[in-house]
Amino acid sequence: MVPLDRLNEIAQRFEYLEARMAEGDGDIAKLGREYAELRPVVEKIRAYRQLLDDIEAARAMLDDPEMRALAEEEIEALEARRPEMEARLQLALLPRDEADARPAIIEIRPGTGGEEAALFAGDLLRMYQRYAEAKGWRFEIIEEQATELGGLKELVARVQGDHVFARLKFESGVHRVQRVPETESGGRIHTSAATVAVLPEAEDVDIQIDPNDLRVDTMRSSGAGGQHVNTTDSAVRLTHLPTGLVVTSSEKSQHRNREIAMQVLKTRLYDMERQRRAEARSADRAAQVGSGDRSERIRTYNFPQGRMTDHRIGLTLYKLDQIMAGDLDEVIDALTADAQARQLAEMT
Repeated sequence: MVPLDRLNEIAQRFEYLEARMAEGDGDIAKLGREYAELRPVVEKIRAYRQLLDDIEAARAMLDDPEMRALAEEEIEALEARRPEMEARLQLALLPRDEADARPAIIEIRPGTGGEEAALFAGDLLRMYQRYAEAKGWRFEIIEEQATELGGLKELVARVQGDHVFARLKFESGVHRVQRVPETESGGRIHTSAATVAVLPEAEDVDIQIDPNDLRVDTMRSSGAGGQHVNTTDSAVRLTHLPTGLVVTSSEKSQHRNREIAMQVLKTRLYDMERQRRAEARSADRAAQVGSGDRSERIRTYNFPQGRMTDHRIGLTLYKLDQIMAGDLDEVIDALTADAQARQLAEMT
């Protein structure tokens, strides 16, 4: 049973936001974000209220002998719809991750496996680029270090669009690949890995950095992946002295590099604070899907069998070619549904 008091509170908040926006009062962008978040919830609330009103109206007809049979039939049909509507409403009312609607920073690095791990890291980059393209998101590479064979030593990218972090946050962890490398003459299957970190982008209000806590170094940039030689000292490296975090950006504009590096640094500090708060809330974070634990092996990509297995939810799909081509929705939908089911179980 969905608590009606809670539904009334949400509906009243939505109407308040609507009035504030109509008057042009306050931070319109902030109000608009909250309004957009509440709108689909309020639509479900209104539909549920209408259902309850219809049931009540049908019950009022039970006392009329001529209408009784019709009323009983209508009540049965309406009550049959009620469980599904309540389930959808409960999902809509689940506590939201405050970062879900934000852009994200993706970091990809090779793990064990040498050059094959670096090549796999490059494959993961292309997988996420294709997924972002299919979603209509903007995928901007901030820092890229390539190997001679076309693999990745390191990749940092920014992804902007609708609910980017909500869709990508379950990608954090160790991705393992099993395949025969092109350099393997004996046809043996090798296992290697790459790590992915997905961080919600910080807003200025989230993190304030004392300029005295920063060391700024400029250096000669070779461009993304070492492909373009830039003879000016435009690359910027920021070191956050209290934490030891180091961020580098190698665009052609030194001013732009400082701006990008500062944004990535704030995002990493914001992620550290989110992790700290999450650990304080739950001692059993290992059981949480999308806990962000970068050391956790989350997925295996088996090329000889055309198989992808997500170990957190026991999902196996035999469509590896499509997945590597950016078809990730089935996996992400399953992870999201599992996380929602866990939340519902904790609330009951």
